[in-house]
Amino acid sequence: PCPQSLCSSPGAPPGPARGSELSLDPSPVQREAAHYFGYVYFRQVKDSSMRRGYFQKSLVLVSRLPYVNLFQCLLQLIAPEYFDKLEPCLEAVCNEIDQWPPPVPGQTLNLPVMGVVIQVRIPSRVDKPGSSPVKQCNQENLLPAPLVLPSVHELDLFRCFQPVLIHIQMLWELMLLGEPMVVMAPSPSVSSEMVLALTSCLAPLRYCCDFRPYFTIHDSEFKEYTTRTQAPPNIVVGVTNPFFIKTLQHWPHILRVGELRMAGDLPKQVKVKKLAKLKTLDTKPGIYTSYKTFLHKDKTLIKRLLKGIQRKRPSEVQSALLRRHLLELTQSFIIPLVRARCQHLPVKEETLQRVSLYIDTIIGSLPEDLQAVLHHP
Repeated sequence: PCPQSLCSSPGAPPGPARGSELSLDPSPVQREAAHYFGYVYFRQVKDSSMRRGYFQKSLVLVSRLPYVNLFQCLLQLIAPEYFDKLEPCLEAVCNEIDQWPPPVPGQTLNLPVMGVVIQVRIPSRVDKPGSSPVKQCNQENLLPAPLVLPSVHELDLFRCFQPVLIHIQMLWELMLLGEPMVVMAPSPSVSSEMVLALTSCLAPLRYCCDFRPYFTIHDSEFKEYTTRTQAPPNIVVGVTNPFFIKTLQHWPHILRVGELRMAGDLPKQVKVKKLAKLKTLDTKPGIYTSYKTFLHKDKTLIKRLLKGIQRKRPSEVQSALLRRHLLELTQSFIIPLVRARCQHLPVKEETLQRVSLYIDTIIGSLPEDLQAVLHHP
């Protein structure tokens, strides 16, 4: 098996600490100033001559860019060859990557590596939130035909959130409030994907608290996060070691998930349980929290997604529906704040009219119940 995970490590020079505030980030993907992202391809092969009975090896790609899809795709191409041919293969790949053009927002790039051309579009601040990816460039002159990635960074949200769909409003609220949360998963790949999915669900707001897609007992912040002498920090932490069930039991919100599998029906939804019921030997998925939500569950959304499963709708379409729903939640939160802020800013009347028109356009695209709350005659 070759599970992939993404871990964020404080290996970069110290930078501004992430606070619990939110920021409206015009660029959907930004270079990290204070952290590196590590993309991992892990191989485990049975070997009776080894002490543990397995030969284990990983190839890690380190970058400041959160291009999850691109770098995981790259590892899928590189790693099998590297494990067979070792350093010469890696050296050749690095020489090819050195020739890649810089990732300019709004441009579609053709990236050759190991006889394959990966085609990706770099997101831009002018991209409309929730819109479909822009069509790729003409491929007729590209030989071999390129491997086209629909997005350089967006996860399959439907796949990630399928066991917690009925609680999506609760999870959105917890992310908006910057609440401390632990994601307990069976593997680094599931842990990483769930943490990244949670931190992305506020778009176009940027999640400004810290997050660790895959956290281990060897991390330097282990003592800080497990101490009971102070409140847990505002961070989302993904873990796999059962040891954390006991050491992080005092955290206010714990999400426990199983393997992410696409089924022919709506997967069994996890239940909300009290933290006191979290047992070390209990492996059942669930959301352990005492948090009371402000928003009600959206039954219409669940029905639409369920209908999509029954009709075998592609996962990317299901993810688009889910991402649109989360966008509407975020917009309904932002609009009153923008209105209030604009009234106290020294801006021209023409600018205020343009902002008002933009807000009205957004409101008009929202569900009718949200329009009734947000629309000002």
